[in-house]
Amino acid sequence: METYSFLRFVADSWALLVLTLVFLGVILWVVRPGSRRLHEDAAGSIFRNDTKPAGDSHRGKMEA
Repeated sequence: METYSFLRFVADSWALLVLTLVFLGVILWVVRPGSRRLHEDAAGSIFRNDTKPAGDSHRGKMEA
């Protein structure tokens, strides 16, 4: 079997199987029990230190 045919066989069969299993593993990792708290924490992290809205003092001004 020449090299191209072998690599084509591997890419068509085994690589597709491996990539499908990796994809399903990532999906299952995201929706696993107990991950909701982590996802909610990550989603709200940008608002964690907000105490008030930003002021308008710098809006529309260019800094030199």
